[in-house]
Amino acid sequence: MPDFSQWSDAQIGDLIVSMVPMVMWGAALLCAGVAIWRGPRPVTWGIVFDRLLRYLFIFPLGVQALWAFFCHVLIPDETAASIGWAPSPFQYEVGVANLGIALGSFYAAFSNFQARAAIAIAAGCFLAGAGIGHIVEIVEDLNFAPGNAGPIMITDFLTPVVVLVLLLLSPGGQQVPSGPLMPEQLAKAREDLEKSLNAVENAN
Repeated sequence: MPDFSQWSDAQIGDLIVSMVPMVMWGAALLCAGVAIWRGPRPVTWGIVFDRLLRYLFIFPLGVQALWAFFCHVLIPDETAASIGWAPSPFQYEVGVANLGIALGSFYAAFSNFQARAAIAIAAGCFLAGAGIGHIVEIVEDLNFAPGNAGPIMITDFLTPVVVLVLLLLSPGGQQVPSGPLMPEQLAKAREDLEKSLNAVENAN
């Protein structure tokens, strides 16, 4: 058991930066598992995908982005050091961008397919760009700081990829025709109505 009392603030900060992405993923999988277990029966793939998506939006996208917002805006110097950066005014903009992702993700968690897809695309662009930036810094500057080369670099790619795949596999991801099928739907409704009327007449 490590003696944390002997650790410096920087070491503790590096540990937190390394742990948060893994904790967020663990929380998402645990909560999704509980929700599926306590959910309706029979359990369908649609229910599984929905619960996984809900808690991925809440934790790895929502809570983690909110944490990034607080770190970049409220403790920018310490945050920059954990990434291997020099402090920069642009951290405020990064923080506010993360706040937008967090709030959008919390909304999408309990919303429809379209809202989830929109937030997933926006967050995916941001996270993939950040992940590429981490790789470039590793290659060019040998930056192996926990906030650059740690688990957060992996989840920058893992989270949006998994979310987008689940969206494509979910029932809401199937194309739902609208306008062109309207005449067919009206014809089917008219046919059902005629059958019902005939059944009533025959009964009389």
